[in-house]
Amino acid sequence: MWGNARKRKATRTRVVTLIGQHTQIMGDIRFSEGLLIEGTVKGNVFAENDGRSMLSLSESGTIEGEVSVPYVWLNGVVVGDVHSSEHVELSSKARVTGNVYYSLIEMAIGAEVNGKLVHTPQPEGAPLALSHVDPLEVPD
Repeated sequence: MWGNARKRKATRTRVVTLIGQHTQIMGDIRFSEGLLIEGTVKGNVFAENDGRSMLSLSESGTIEGEVSVPYVWLNGVVVGDVHSSEHVELSSKARVTGNVYYSLIEMAIGAEVNGKLVHTPQPEGAPLALSHVDPLEVPD
């Protein structure tokens, strides 16, 4: 029962754009909502300023450019800086060559950052994002 609340929160931003495994994009990408990259992007990846957008980079995905997205989940390769105003998750196959600017970060064993990890605090009054389910939280 309580575990379902976490799953619902994680799926609020749905993937509306997919860059397939055998696809290569040359140029910048601007998106809103959810973007899943399984191929290669040679350019910058920016989310529109809605505060809810999410980038997912699969194990086969590569980005050669700067990333600026509120919610970032990486399991592939990024050659460039990563800027996240909310949450960054680096899975075990993530490889970042560049600096990672984050408010909240999760990093699995095996993830690699060849650059600086730079904490950028959330503005005062902003709600804290928690990576676990509060046992007292009522599911919505």
